[in-house]
Amino acid sequence: MTALAAALTLLAVAVPLALAYRPLGDYLAWTYTSTKHWRVERWVYRGLGVDPDQGQTWRAYLHGLLAFSAVGMLILFTLQRVQQWLPLSLGHGPVSPALSFNTAASFVGNTNWQSYSPELTMGHLVQMAGLTVQNFVSAAVGMAVAIALVRGLAARSTGLIGNFWVDLTRGLLRVLLPISVVGALLLLAGGVTQNLVGMTHITTIAGADQAIPGGPVASQEVIKLLGTNGGGFFNANSSHPFENPGSLTNYLEIFLMLVIPFSLTRAYGRMVGDVRQGYATLSVMALLFTASYSILVALESTARDAAPALAGAAMEGKETRFGIIGSALFATTSTGTSTGAVNSMHDSYTSLGGMMPMLNMMLGEVSPGGVGAGLYGLLVMAIISVFVAGLLVGRTPEFLGKKVGPREVKLASLYILVTPTLVLAGTALSFALPGVSDSVRNTSILNPGPHGTSEVIYAFTSAANNNGSAFAGLTADTPWFNTALGLAILIGRFVPIALVLALAGSFATATPAEATVGTLPTHRPLFVALMIGVVIVVSALTYFPALTLGPLAEGLFR
Repeated sequence: MTALAAALTLLAVAVPLALAYRPLGDYLAWTYTSTKHWRVERWVYRGLGVDPDQGQTWRAYLHGLLAFSAVGMLILFTLQRVQQWLPLSLGHGPVSPALSFNTAASFVGNTNWQSYSPELTMGHLVQMAGLTVQNFVSAAVGMAVAIALVRGLAARSTGLIGNFWVDLTRGLLRVLLPISVVGALLLLAGGVTQNLVGMTHITTIAGADQAIPGGPVASQEVIKLLGTNGGGFFNANSSHPFENPGSLTNYLEIFLMLVIPFSLTRAYGRMVGDVRQGYATLSVMALLFTASYSILVALESTARDAAPALAGAAMEGKETRFGIIGSALFATTSTGTSTGAVNSMHDSYTSLGGMMPMLNMMLGEVSPGGVGAGLYGLLVMAIISVFVAGLLVGRTPEFLGKKVGPREVKLASLYILVTPTLVLAGTALSFALPGVSDSVRNTSILNPGPHGTSEVIYAFTSAANNNGSAFAGLTADTPWFNTALGLAILIGRFVPIALVLALAGSFATATPAEATVGTLPTHRPLFVALMIGVVIVVSALTYFPALTLGPLAEGLFR
C-alpha cells in the first residue's frame, strides 16, 4: 500500500507538470528570443543606460552579472545593519555583521541559508525589500545564465551570448512576476498569511501568554518556491501552518518548485532547434528525481533505526498533515531543485534516509536543479558525457554540432570540481582548525558522533550547492559558520557561473559541423543512460569517503 500511495502522490504532481511543460517551455523560449521589447522594459534599459539590442561577449555578460550581484549584496547587507531605523522593524535591532554577511551572500547567491529565526530577527521591510527582492533577482540571474549557455550552443560563430540586462529584465517581468502574482493568490486562497501585523499576543487555555507572528508571508512564499530559493518567513519554513496550511498548499508548493526547472528543458530544445534534445535532458532529470524519491520513501517507511522501529514509523520531525510520503516528496523536490525549503526536519530522518537529500545536492542539483542552474549544470554533464563517450567508443566529441575540445573539457571539469572542493575542504577545516574545532564540537553540533559529522557535511553541501536547507541539528550562527558558509555560497555560485559563461562564449565562436556517422546522437536513450551514469559516478567517487564518516557509518555500522 505504501508503494501505491507513493506512486499516486508522485502522479498527482507529475500530471500538472506535464500539462504545463509545453506551454510554459514555449513561452520561456519566446521570452528570451523575441526581438520586441515591452514599453516598461525600455524604461528599465533607459534607466540602466544600456542598449537592449547590443549583444555581449561572455566576459561582458559576466561583468554585468557580477556588478549587479555585488550591488545587491551591498544593499541587503546595509538594510540588515540599519534595520532598527527602518519602518516595520517590529522592534528588531541591527543584525550582527557576520550574520548580515552570511544572509546577504545567501540570498544574492540564490541559496537562502538562514542561520537565524526570521520572525525573531528580521522586520517586515527587510523581509520584503531585502530578502523577497533578492529571491526574484537571484532566480532571474540563474535563468539568464542557462539561456546564455543555450545561446552559445545555438550560435553560429558570432561570439555573442545575448545581453545580461535584457535577460535579467525579461526573466523578472515576463516570467517570475506574473506567475508569482497568480501563485500568491492561490496560496492566499489556501490559507497562507499576508498582512503587516507584528506579534499578536493571546492568552492560552492554560493561562500563558503566547505571541503569534504575522507578516507578508504569501508574497515571499511564492517566489521562494518558484525561484527555487527556499528561505522561509518563519523559522519552521514550510512546516509552519502560516506558510503551508495543508495538503493542497503542499502540492502547490511542490509544483511551484518544479515547474520552471522542468519546463526550461523545453525552452532549451526549442532554442537549439531540436526539441528531442530537450526531452532527453528532461528524461535525465525525471529519472533521477523518481529514483531519489522512491528510495527515500522506502528508507523512511522501513524504519530501520531503533527509535522509528519502536514507534512503528519514522515520524519524528515530520508533520502529521503530510506523513512520510508527503514529507519525502517535498524533501526530494527541495533538495533536488536547490530550493532549500522544508516541510519536515531532515535531521530527524533515518540515518540512510537523511543521506538522500544530501545526495540530491551532491549530484549537482540536476534533478531537476534550480531555475537555470539545473539546466546549465546538466548541460555541463552532457559535455562531459560526450567526451567520455569519445574516449570509450571512439565517437567524435561533438555536442549539438559543436566540437568539444580541450578548452571545453577543462572548463567543464573545473565546473564539477568547484563544489566538492568547497564541501570537503569546509568540512575538514571545521574539525581540523584549532579553536574552530572546539566551537564546532561543543557549540554547533547537537548530536556528537557520525550524526554530528553528517550535520557539518550537510551544511557545506547545502551552501556550496546553493541549496540552503539545513539538517536542523546544527547551530550555525557562529563566527566560523557564518563566514565559512557565506564564502562557500559565493564561490559555489559565481565561480561555476563564470565557467559556464566561458563555455557559452567558447561554443558561440565555433562553427557548427554537420553530423556524420561518427557523431554520437545526444537525444537517444543510450545517451540519457550515459548522462545518468556520469552524474552518479562523478558524485559517488567524490563524496563516498566523506559519506562513510557520516550517514553510512551511522546507518550501516551502528
